[in-house]
Amino acid sequence: MDDIAVNERGAENKTDAPAAPHDMPPSPRAPDRHAAPLPQADVSSGIGFDNMDRMARAATGRFTQGVSPNAMAAAWFDWASHLMRAPGRQLELTLTAGTSLARLVRYAIPFSEDAAERTPFQPRAGDRRFDAPEWQQRPFDLYAQSFLALEDYWRLATRQVRGMSANHAARVAFLAHQALDLLSPSNNPFLNPVILKRVHDEGGRNLVRGAMNFLDDWTRKAAGERSEIPEGFAVGRDLAVTEGQVVYRNELMELIQYAPATDQVRAEPVLILPAWIMKYYILDLRPQNSMVRYLVAQGHTVFILSWRNPVADDRHVSFDDYRTKGAMAALDVLSRLLPGSKVHLAGYCLGGTLAAIAAAAMARDGDDRLASLTLLAGQTDFTEAGELMLFVDESQIAFLEDLMWEQGVLDTQQMTGAFQALRSDDLVWSKMIREYVLGDRDGMIDLMAWNADQTRMPCRMHSDYLRGLFLENRLTAGRYAVAGRVIALKDIRVPMFVVGTETDHIAPWPSVYKIHLFTDNDATFVLTSGGHNAGIVSEPGHPGRHFRLGRRSPGDRYLSPDAWLPQARTCEGSWWPVWSTWMTANSSPEAVDPPAAGRPDAGLPPLGAAPGIYVLQR
Repeated sequence: MDDIAVNERGAENKTDAPAAPHDMPPSPRAPDRHAAPLPQADVSSGIGFDNMDRMARAATGRFTQGVSPNAMAAAWFDWASHLMRAPGRQLELTLTAGTSLARLVRYAIPFSEDAAERTPFQPRAGDRRFDAPEWQQRPFDLYAQSFLALEDYWRLATRQVRGMSANHAARVAFLAHQALDLLSPSNNPFLNPVILKRVHDEGGRNLVRGAMNFLDDWTRKAAGERSEIPEGFAVGRDLAVTEGQVVYRNELMELIQYAPATDQVRAEPVLILPAWIMKYYILDLRPQNSMVRYLVAQGHTVFILSWRNPVADDRHVSFDDYRTKGAMAALDVLSRLLPGSKVHLAGYCLGGTLAAIAAAAMARDGDDRLASLTLLAGQTDFTEAGELMLFVDESQIAFLEDLMWEQGVLDTQQMTGAFQALRSDDLVWSKMIREYVLGDRDGMIDLMAWNADQTRMPCRMHSDYLRGLFLENRLTAGRYAVAGRVIALKDIRVPMFVVGTETDHIAPWPSVYKIHLFTDNDATFVLTSGGHNAGIVSEPGHPGRHFRLGRRSPGDRYLSPDAWLPQARTCEGSWWPVWSTWMTANSSPEAVDPPAAGRPDAGLPPLGAAPGIYVLQR
């Protein structure tokens, strides 16, 4: 997710605009996109009326975990009002209900062997709620089939009606799915045969364990305690253990330089910008699946940013601050450490968007320090930004802004709730059944431990990001300004390596692929198996991995994602070796001696061993 300076409401976003007053960020409610900001409430005689409104909305936001009731109600009204004026759709729904009922009856009561019908309703791909063999027995198979029929009906009922907002239609379908999950027999202890069998086999002891699990989690949350780090997953001891030194630190990030693992290295270092929505060490988990360790072993000198976990006092940190004090500050340090060396710049997720913005601004200004640009599940166009768009409209963003205005940051629990809602089947209901009813605690793996080590988001930065990129899509609309001047992705001329993941629900691969529309450089695109995290952490030797590979040369005609997919070359295994080879091919032919950690003579002495201190902040 990425960078944007959108607190100014003019035709260009002024990223160098002064910060808003401490208690009153710029109003998001200007009626005209190209008009000046509305004047702020007068608070000289006390709390202004606008502040009172914000406080009331923030209180509601704490209860709803940042979801705007107005946005939800508007979606339902849009759907219901259009459906009421669609007699054809109503008739279709009536006929569908009758047909589904008849299919259920024929399944439940086979009037003859020929009339018997097998499982008339099938779960969607990836739905594993009814996989257990117990669900094939009567009457449990009837419960499952009835629920799947109900899901099919509401999937049709919430399909967009001509004239209604597409975003509202998607939001209603999402909310209907959340409501139906409550009715699923898999979530009902009295209708779920797996639960009933466990209760019978254990004499109810699983319910006691589940109750203890629930009390443990609830009391910890009520006490405001963070989850304890599981044994064997401590950062700096078990995870993020690749040898290195912090060579630079400012108020926003630490820059880590990793120790060489080969006698000689490529002359051009690799600088990785991870997302600051989570901690950097997803790219340096255990030694066997650490991307950092792999690159170092291939003869690359690797630097990575470790972002500081913001607190309420950081409310005015902007998106552009992450560019100036993050990406550009790191590049300046590399210029001092390795004078004259170009840099392979790589960004993951939100860091990928930031890397693209930084590269475009550098190209505009004639800054030629980059050897290449890599985007790992990083979007630049947000018109098809996946299920997260369900939470993006004016009402929802304004509501979140009021919540963040009071808190100073978007809290970890509020962010986690939004991501969990996108996959409630796996991350909410199934987990609750396992832990609170079956009495089984989920086992821990390194990726899960990293996912639980959450970070916060500064108020202004998150507002910049949501408005400038998601809501207004300024970057590819030619209205994204850096230092007061618009940038264009087409100015990027260095070779580009872009990775999308097949099942990404945060940055869908067709959205990542769309950078082909806005650039004309040499571009290699990889579509790898897995999701937003597991597709990137795809080390050599990982079983079941594959990827598709294609290249576009400057001047080639554009291929849509659907046209690109069948002609791309399919490869088995990890895409990491392809990326390493590609960076080597875009480096100087001569290898050089590894650089020392830091450079005291340039005022950059090592500040401490990796992983540094910022990553340990909770």
